[in-house]
Amino acid sequence: MGQVARSAFPAIDRQSLHRLETHFIASEIYRRDDVAARQVKLARLISNRVIPQLLRIHADVVPDAPPIEDVIKALAPSSSDITDLADIILGSDLEAAVAYIVVLRDRGLSMETLFVELLEPTARHLGEMWDRDECDFIDVTLGVARLQKLLAIFNNTHEFAAWDRRRTVLMAMTPGDQHSFGVTMVERFLVAAGWEVHTELSGTVEDIVSAVTEGWFAVAGLTLASDGMIDSLKATITKLRKHSQNRDIGIMVGGPSFTANPALVSVVGADATAPNAPAAVVTAQKLFDLSITASRAEHTR
Repeated sequence: MGQVARSAFPAIDRQSLHRLETHFIASEIYRRDDVAARQVKLARLISNRVIPQLLRIHADVVPDAPPIEDVIKALAPSSSDITDLADIILGSDLEAAVAYIVVLRDRGLSMETLFVELLEPTARHLGEMWDRDECDFIDVTLGVARLQKLLAIFNNTHEFAAWDRRRTVLMAMTPGDQHSFGVTMVERFLVAAGWEVHTELSGTVEDIVSAVTEGWFAVAGLTLASDGMIDSLKATITKLRKHSQNRDIGIMVGGPSFTANPALVSVVGADATAPNAPAAVVTAQKLFDLSITASRAEHTR
């Protein structure tokens, strides 16, 4: 099996990468002196999730990608161990991670496959590890930041500097819901990941609609505590889309009902769901990418 030289991978603009390093994470976290060590540790902790997903993508989804052993040797030359696949994706070398993702994209991997097969499951697993106290908030934030970066690189939205200020999210509960824990938890992770978040805890549809009428939001996130409020959520989403300044706003929903039955997402008129807060951050990035891509297309017509 022939080895793929490092030069066979795409050249990466290091200046853009530096900007990416600071873009998807709160500055107080990025400035920590233990970031690189934490990233290496995190890659090892989550390797059991990342490696099987990457191997499946390589074998079943992108069969024309370079042999996996050659990828490891080219991007992680200090070792040929298969566990270095996790380090390529989540470790301290962003350039290697970006090179690998771009190779997969250029060989035909779709954004939806990347998200469904790798990014969302990895983010979900990070949240589960945090729930079990296997890693802390900083670790999860670093991992989620990397996943956002890779998604932005894949979609080329990292090149849209003028849209940076529009990484804004509206978080709210379904009108009638009194359970704010889910909203505040997602808000915490979004803020740590560099998002500007407006949280509407009033619980009224009028206040939610007023927020999207008066301000521009790339994404709206709504939580649902019980099936008894599905009709209320559906009506709220309909009004939200009708009155939103951003005609391409992405809407994500969360709660036990959607975890048990993801098909409810389309029933209520939303675009996506996420099983936990870290996965919600990556889902928001996906919806942001779709939103600004659609908005740019409209502006260039």
